[in-house]
Amino acid sequence: MNKKTLLYAFAGLFALVIGGLTARALHGPRSADAQALPRLWATSLPDSHGQEQALSQWQGEVLVLNFWATWCPPCREEIPDFMALHTQYQSRKVAFVGIAIDNAGAVAAFLRETNIPYPILIGEGEAQALAQTLGDASGALPYTIVIDHAGRIVLSHLGRLPRARLEAILEQNASQ
Repeated sequence: MNKKTLLYAFAGLFALVIGGLTARALHGPRSADAQALPRLWATSLPDSHGQEQALSQWQGEVLVLNFWATWCPPCREEIPDFMALHTQYQSRKVAFVGIAIDNAGAVAAFLRETNIPYPILIGEGEAQALAQTLGDASGALPYTIVIDHAGRIVLSHLGRLPRARLEAILEQNASQ
């Protein structure tokens, strides 16, 4: 390689790194605002049967809260991992709750195709606003947070959450 080609390659790599860091800073998860958790615990949303469910019922447990939609491919891809981890950790006071940012009809059709063993709540626009207060500044999906027994957010993840990463967080925080 000559010096000119090497210089262009270095400049391109530098631009790629700067672009990635800028995108992460602008669109990646942020810290939840001060009122996020009180707002979360005060929220009630309908489940897939139309029954209002207070999110406060899971306060005091390790809570894996996943914001998703039926039209979101990465959301659909991570659900089997969540289903398996729900089964693995349910005896250790770990709760999984999916909050669909979607309409009730689409969610009902999706749930008929799958057999998700954890609660699915339907939040539409209200849920999107809640996700943003919890750190999802871009409004992108999927967005997952994990809240420990003491009510602290111990994980905030935008995008498909790798099973190994979630399992490590659950191992650190689940009851024995």
